[in-house]
Amino acid sequence: MSTSGLSTQEGGRTVWPVSRRAGRATSPMSLAMCALMLSACVTVGGAEGEDARAEQDQQRRGIHVLMGSKAAVPHVERLIDLSAALGLNWLILEVNNNFAYQSHPEVAEPDSMDAEDAHRLAKLAREKGIRLVPQYQCLGHQSWREDTGALLRAHPEFNEAPDLDPSARGFYCMSWCPNHPDLNPLIFDLFDELLEAFEADAFHVGMDEVFILGQCERCKGTPNAELLAKAVNDYHAHLVGRRGVEMLMWGDRLLDAEAMGYGRYDASRNDTWQAIDMIPKDIVMCDWHYGLKDDYPSVRYFQQKGFRVWPAGWNEEDAVRRFIEVSRKDASEKMVGYLATTWTSPEDIVTMLAAEQVKKRNRRAADIATCVSLAAEVMQEGDPESAAE
Repeated sequence: MSTSGLSTQEGGRTVWPVSRRAGRATSPMSLAMCALMLSACVTVGGAEGEDARAEQDQQRRGIHVLMGSKAAVPHVERLIDLSAALGLNWLILEVNNNFAYQSHPEVAEPDSMDAEDAHRLAKLAREKGIRLVPQYQCLGHQSWREDTGALLRAHPEFNEAPDLDPSARGFYCMSWCPNHPDLNPLIFDLFDELLEAFEADAFHVGMDEVFILGQCERCKGTPNAELLAKAVNDYHAHLVGRRGVEMLMWGDRLLDAEAMGYGRYDASRNDTWQAIDMIPKDIVMCDWHYGLKDDYPSVRYFQQKGFRVWPAGWNEEDAVRRFIEVSRKDASEKMVGYLATTWTSPEDIVTMLAAEQVKKRNRRAADIATCVSLAAEVMQEGDPESAAE
């Protein structure tokens, strides 16, 4: 998930070097096929819902992209156009601190997009039939190792573990303290600004890969599951309870890695998974897994627990193909579609989807290209009715 060009993190979602994908097809035309796969093949839910919204939920054909500086806005505009042409109908835009917040300008990164930019994107998305959803990364991912994000730079008092050395071997990213009394009022202001600027009726709170919990004086002694549940419930109370919007989050912290057979990144080994029975069931769980497995039991598990689930894959052909197969096989009315994650810049995405010349030495091109070979294969193997849409 890196936006800072860091080297690969073992098992995590940072960008792999190109050499790892040697031998894969990387033609621009093939790259354009990646998004076509989404429109043709990713409607995995089979049961009809009780109303029109439930039916719409069965057909979420989504893409998740990272927002950079203000210079990325034109590329997001192009991405909306391309997405619509390819049949995508959801765009999760991970904004984080790349927004010129008026309520707390100190937490904005330099040269960020502003509310006028967001309104323009929202208008274009509506015109193209795309549901645009902002994301603000909560709890974890407040740094990349020692590269601290704007929130903790401006408010180091929110750091859950300020005594840890972020340059130490094995350190992943900082977290904020879910019990700090001044935190929620601030981040709720940020939520509200993003909701209003993007004219959004849904909000993604992130919350993946949270490794640092229970270390500050306010949190010590409280089980990690309770700390995670408190954060989720606080955000839900504001977003759903007060603002009346849908809440989405990454689901990895709610999965028991040992029981599920997943790794420490896409599931929990620090006991946060027990929070799944402490939080509201109307949250949409974005269930991301990137490696190839025979089975992805979390797809069934989230549905059995009462949550809607949005499977999310990345860049490995066999893994994405198998993930979609499992999602189709195990779909109930709570299966909402398929979400493609990208973990590269909007400029890279639109360059590839528009079948333009890929920039030289673009280390991320191979990651996107991996999704391409998959596109051609899955489109041929997919449901004929879906492929005809």
